[in-house]
Amino acid sequence: MSRTNFNELLEAGVHFGHLRRKWNPAMAPYIFTEKNGIHIIDLNKTVAKIEEATTALKQIARTGKKILFVATKKQAKELVAEKVKRINMPYVTERWPGGMLTNFATIRKAIRKMALIDKMSADGTYSNISKKERLMIARERAKLETQLGSVADLTRLPSALFVVDIMKEHIAVAEAKRLNIPTYAIVDTNSDPNKVDHPIPGNDDAASSISIIMEVVVKAIEEGLNERKMDKETAAAEEKERVETEEKSSKEEAEELVSGSASLKKYSDDNHSDGVATRQRTRKGASAPTSRPNHPPRKK
Repeated sequence: MSRTNFNELLEAGVHFGHLRRKWNPAMAPYIFTEKNGIHIIDLNKTVAKIEEATTALKQIARTGKKILFVATKKQAKELVAEKVKRINMPYVTERWPGGMLTNFATIRKAIRKMALIDKMSADGTYSNISKKERLMIARERAKLETQLGSVADLTRLPSALFVVDIMKEHIAVAEAKRLNIPTYAIVDTNSDPNKVDHPIPGNDDAASSISIIMEVVVKAIEEGLNERKMDKETAAAEEKERVETEEKSSKEEAEELVSGSASLKKYSDDNHSDGVATRQRTRKGASAPTSRPNHPPRKK
């Protein structure tokens, strides 16, 4: 069953493209028609592409890997941040920091610096510096929080990138392509779908259009995370059952060994008793005086 349908996308205005003069010829396969100088996107193809993208994203989430969401345009940033927080995935809704993927080590240093400032405020180091220095550090912390706060938990490169409007986020797309990171994106009629691995043709300017597509994507990732959790619980239960079975088997083997040892000891004791009794009888027989036969006296 499809995660969304034609009518839902139609009501959300996903089919509205850009003006004809702004179109990108590479989007021709996804355009249904033109009306009043505006291109209309083929929603049947949008449904198919959404299904394809969500299936792949679900599998990535199920393996426990991270998906980075990028949406810095005004009408998308709040929607994306609100929905992505539900699944605890990293996202960038402010200015894209250049080199965030290709120069990830430097970005990690900035994140560690932010953590160090938090540690300073917690352990009382702030009280040993001047007011001016505290103010400067606080401003730097606020700047880092704005730019990198949502990716603070990203300890390694993401396994996928989801982008809203690849024209605006062309630097992020280029960095991901350079590092061979799979890219998923909402692609409007003014964009080149060949720049991303999994394009979703749709209106990337209307908040309602972005919202419905993001909702479907987030639900798919949520399903993947839940399945991963269930797999872990099942594996833990199977491991526990295996350990209990092994312990039970070991206990039974130990009991059988103890029982066998007891039987062997009893058999040995019985044999020992029989041997002792036999030796005692032998000794008793050997110590008794032998009676000489009465021979008649010889005649002289």
